[in-house]
Order: sequence, then structure tokens, then C-alpha cells
Amino acid sequence: MIVDLAYGTTGLAVELPDDRTLVVRPSHRPPAADPRAEVLRALRRPVAGPPLVERLAPGRSVAIAICDGTRAQPRDVVVPVLLDEIERVVGLEDVVVLVATGTHRANTPAELEAMLGRDVLARVRVVNHDARDASSLVDLGAMGRGVPVEVNRTWVEADVRITTGFVEPHFFAGFSGGAKLVAPGLAGLATTLVLHDAKRIGDPRATWGVIEGNPVQDDVRTIAAAIGVHFACDVVLDASQRIVEAFGGDLFEMHAAACARSRQVAMQPVPERFPVVVTSNAGYPLDQNLYQSVKGMSAAAGVVRRGGVIVVVAQCADGFPDHGSYREILSSASSPAELLASIEARAHTVADQWQVQVQARVQTEARVAVHADGLSDDALVSAHLEPVADVAAFVAGELERAGPGARCCVLPEGPQTIPYVA
Repeated sequence: MIVDLAYGTTGLAVELPDDRTLVVRPSHRPPAADPRAEVLRALRRPVAGPPLVERLAPGRSVAIAICDGTRAQPRDVVVPVLLDEIERVVGLEDVVVLVATGTHRANTPAELEAMLGRDVLARVRVVNHDARDASSLVDLGAMGRGVPVEVNRTWVEADVRITTGFVEPHFFAGFSGGAKLVAPGLAGLATTLVLHDAKRIGDPRATWGVIEGNPVQDDVRTIAAAIGVHFACDVVLDASQRIVEAFGGDLFEMHAAACARSRQVAMQPVPERFPVVVTSNAGYPLDQNLYQSVKGMSAAAGVVRRGGVIVVVAQCADGFPDHGSYREILSSASSPAELLASIEARAHTVADQWQVQVQARVQTEARVAVHADGLSDDALVSAHLEPVADVAAFVAGELERAGPGARCCVLPEGPQTIPYVA
């Protein structure tokens, strides 16, 4: 069979043996016939609480949080509809759109135009959050389980705060969207480092699909509740990143409804663990770098046999990337086991160690091989990964090595599908 794997913007077709391959995909519904109308419905008929316009008043300032360019949020659909609705009550000179970058780099003007469209940039002020700029943050003291909370000043001082995002399973926060737009999205570096410390990330409840009792999500939700979100709007997407359904209203009720829908779509049972699991990283924009591609590894880890191999296809056009500490940490030890031990022994969290921690944990259970046009073989080896030039030939060899009757599991859409052994 030919399996089309999500890879960059073009995809990657791989030929795999029909009788030895199980392909697992999300159970997507058809996309909304009119995505703008679907978003408007969520704003006017929310899951919980009054419609958006009833939460606004003339002269009150409004801050809108959106995802940054590493996320597949359909900002060019959601934000214009949101602005039109806000403008019924509030002048757009009182509105700011905050790009919830977390600890990522700022999006460039060209990227912002691609994300939002020229018309939005002309209508409203758009600002990249900077987790490292102390002057742009407000210190709100400790919250939750000892989290020092610093949050974007513009966000905190706005009269009305609106989050927008999309919901899919997340490898340690349970699900994306919801309160994550506040922290880590608009939080200072010190806050994010504690939210992503080794103890929280290493907790077995910090995993795909778990909200209640998840130590990361618990503190994230505590922070958002303390600061206050006046309206939230999340969407669920299909494989082509089109809006399937939109949810609006009070933050936690809205997010619970969106998570329930995402769980139905993404969480898929399989009958056994496999010696070979092939996964994408959901294509562009999520597979822009190796750092993000840890999500694909983690999605596959739940159904690979101990000692088996995970094959990740991720374009990595942006490399590791060059910014952040991910690459430096990866090269600081000679093996994944040493990396894991080093991170767990640290007294203080280092930026990006959480991604290395998850990767190393996966690699202590299974080998990880990567096909990435944006990274050289030497670069992949330096990250403790096996380079793969020909995915089909590599899988055929691994199945032969695994013996008669061995099968591979394929996740063409990567972490948009979270398989589990039924």
C-alpha cells in the first residue's frame, strides 16, 4: 500500500506491505461548510455563559491571545470574525492581539501577515509576547504548587481578556488550548520553567488526554482562573487543518466540551504493541523543527514494543532550531539514559529540558529513527537519533528483523492521532 504521511507542506508517500501494516487515523468529521459562520455561532451561542458581546462595554480595553506560528490555529478565520463581533461594542483602537509565544521566538512581520492576513494587521495592534522581557511582565506571586507567576502586563491590565486556540491531545498537558494560552503562552520564563520542571513532566498523569489530576494542567488552570479569562474560543480541526467545530464561552466549560470532541476524534484503540511504529509530526507547521517533532515520537511511544523502533518523518526546515537550549542539552550527555538521569537530578529547570526529557524517556524504551530533509545525518546522530534516508526500505528491514508475522503501525497524521492498546 502507499501511505501518504503528513510532511512539510507537500506530504511524503511511502510504500509499505499491505499484509503487515496497520494504518491508524483520527475519526474526523467533515469540516464546517462555512467556517466563519461556525466561529460566529460559538461566539453568539456559547457552551456556557452569555454571548461575547454581552461581556463587552464601550471604552473597555480588550486583549486577545492567539497561538504563535508553530501551531496550526486558523487565526486568519477566527480573528477577523472575533474582531467584527467585538467592533459591534468596542472600538478596535482599544483592542490588542497578543501572540502567545510562550518561550518561543517572536514571529516576524512576514509570518504575522501569513498567520493573520494583511487586513487584520491594518485593523488592530498585534504584539509578540516576550517571556524574557521583565519590563513587559507583572509579578503576581506564587500560585498552585509553588509556581512563581509572571504574566504579560498588557494581558493582565486589559479589562476584557479573550483566549483563542485549538484543541488536540497534548503530550504532557493532556490537551492543548484553553488555559494554556495564558500560561505558558503569555507567561514569563520563570513561570514556564516551574510549570515544565522534571517532577511535573515525569509524572505519569502528565500525558496525552489527561486533564484532571495532571500536575501541569492543574497549575495552568489555577493561574488562568486567578487572573481571569472573560471569554474563550477554541476550535477542533481536521487533517487539513480546517475547522470542524468551534466552541466558545466560559473557559473551563468551553475547554471541557472541546476536549471531549477531540478525544472522540484523536484517541484510537489498537489491538497490540508493534515492533515498528511509523509516525509523522502532523506536517507543517508542527514539523518545522526537531524540537516540536518530539510530539510525534511521544504519540508513537504508547504502542511500540519495548526495544522496538519508532520512525519519525518530520521535515525540520528550521533545524533543531538554532534558538533555545534544546540542541545544547541534547549534546550534554552521551546517551538518552544519561540525559534523563541528568535532568531528573537538576535542582533548577533549564529552558527546553522538558522536550529533551520526554524524548529521552521515549528513547530508553525504543530506538528512534528520523527522516528529515532539514537536518544532516550528523546532526541527527548528535541528537541520539538514527538517520533514515529511505523510509520504506528501513521499515522493510526492521520488519524482517522482527520476524515472521511482525507488523508495523502507521500514524500518518502523527500526534493528531493518539493510539492506545485496548
